[in-house]
Amino acid sequence: MNLRKAGGIAALVLALAYIVGAALNFTVLDASAIVDPTLFRIQIFFIYVVFGVALVFLAQALDAELRPAAPSLMRVGTAFGLVWAGLLIAAGNVFIAGLNAVAGHLAQDPARGLWTLLVSLALLRSAAFPRALGYLGIVVGIAGLLTAIPAIFMPAVALYALGHCAWWTWLAVRLLRGPRVAPAAREALAPGLSAR
Repeated sequence: MNLRKAGGIAALVLALAYIVGAALNFTVLDASAIVDPTLFRIQIFFIYVVFGVALVFLAQALDAELRPAAPSLMRVGTAFGLVWAGLLIAAGNVFIAGLNAVAGHLAQDPARGLWTLLVSLALLRSAAFPRALGYLGIVVGIAGLLTAIPAIFMPAVALYALGHCAWWTWLAVRLLRGPRVAPAAREALAPGLSAR
């Protein structure tokens, strides 16, 4: 499996982690009244640790795809993506170990919004991805940064979470389908095909 396909699968895992995590949060899990913490630990492991590992693969795949179009943005963006992934993995393990206050602090790190914002700016410079995907990511990244403001935390986190699900799913589709080849490039690769 190449890095592009691994990134596409990772993007699907990220979207799924948000959807499953939110569904469990609003249905069967009430963190204030947990008697048996097994399901809660499984949820935390999935939305922090598995999410963090998948994010490493997606960050690397997007770095490989977008660095030629936006080298400076991707160097910085990939660094924030890897920092975010490391914090998630660490926070999930700390959370599972019972230090909820520390995990909550780590999970609010602004690297999450910055990575999405920087990668989306790089998407706008690349011909390999639709511009609308870049604009969606910019909105999502800004929403992630706005979660640091207590007065607008709930609407910002809702926009961030829902927007990220859409952004990751769209990224997954684009990465799994393969690189987009412009018509002129197709003709240059196989000139005989255009005459048919």
